[in-house]
Amino acid sequence: MNVGNLEDIKFYSLIHKKTKKEIKGKLFLKEPTNVTGTEISFRTLPAKVELGYFHIHNKYEETYIILKGSGYYQVDNDCFPIKAGSVIRVAPEGVRSLCNTSEEDMVYICIQSKENSLEEYTTDDGKRIENSPKWENNE
Repeated sequence: MNVGNLEDIKFYSLIHKKTKKEIKGKLFLKEPTNVTGTEISFRTLPAKVELGYFHIHNKYEETYIILKGSGYYQVDNDCFPIKAGSVIRVAPEGVRSLCNTSEEDMVYICIQSKENSLEEYTTDDGKRIENSPKWENNE
């Protein structure tokens, strides 16, 4: 799957399953990628716009990775500045929201996974194997 350039994320939209309202600039990757252990989404928040709601989760923690733009992130009563390169992890019960205070679109990735579900580090789970790279034949 190719989602396009960061600037292209704003052209995606979906209908929220609970509110039945359109969410512009949001793309969930679960269904198109058949991922089974996380939910990953891209989101574009226009310049000078806030998310518009606070939320919590019952069992899923979220990790936000800010790719472009700047603003503020609030978890419970802790409000702090964010910018491209910021990474924020929020526990399920954390009351959270964010806003874009910059003059450009904010683009971020949100990764949801069940809290405490990571049993070991990826390097402990992985195993290196011998294989021939197919890209060498495509150059």
